[in-house]
Amino acid sequence: MARTVWDSTVGKKTVMAVSGLIMLLYLVVHMIGNLKIFFGAGEFDHYAHWLRTVGEPFMHYEWTLWLVRVALVVAVVAHAVSAYQLSRRDIRARPSKYMHKKPRASYATRTMRWGGIILGLFIVWHVLDLTTGTVHPGFRPGHPYQNVVDTFSTWYGNVIYIVAMLALGLHVRHGFWSAAQTLGVGSRRRDRTLKTVADVLALLLTAGFIAVPVGVMTGVVS
Repeated sequence: MARTVWDSTVGKKTVMAVSGLIMLLYLVVHMIGNLKIFFGAGEFDHYAHWLRTVGEPFMHYEWTLWLVRVALVVAVVAHAVSAYQLSRRDIRARPSKYMHKKPRASYATRTMRWGGIILGLFIVWHVLDLTTGTVHPGFRPGHPYQNVVDTFSTWYGNVIYIVAMLALGLHVRHGFWSAAQTLGVGSRRRDRTLKTVADVLALLLTAGFIAVPVGVMTGVVS
């Protein structure tokens, strides 16, 4: 039964929608946490430490954080695999070029695939930069505030992050509305409301995440 659902186009779209909403929820929480950096090193570092102690003493140190990480990895992989397989299925269904050009899709729609690739590469870089410190010269374990400031004190750190967040905004704008349609929430009457919510979410997430590197660049965060 599960195999049959997964093999269907509807099943893959449903997996994409659900996994996308899981990641969206995480992004909203993550953005709010990131903004704590504007309250100073003590507040931000305390928040980072709290993430590792959530659920104690029932949960061991970092266990809850690792459960969240595993869930996110599953969601990201499911989302990416579904997107790739749907894309391949769409190409196979249309082996020849259209006789007439179709109307141009929105910018967000036309860049969904590239946006997904950009975000996938960014996730790898972001983890290596601020979680493991592998690509971060001078990385100091246990000092998240200083590590963030160091990253956004470099031109390449700012460029990578801002480009990725712009791609994220476009991805959320189109993806939220698509997920609503897939899950049966959308309708002709609700269409305008859903698109407005998608626009607002995309704008808030993009602005919220970009505020951190801008804060470092302008000296507000130092």
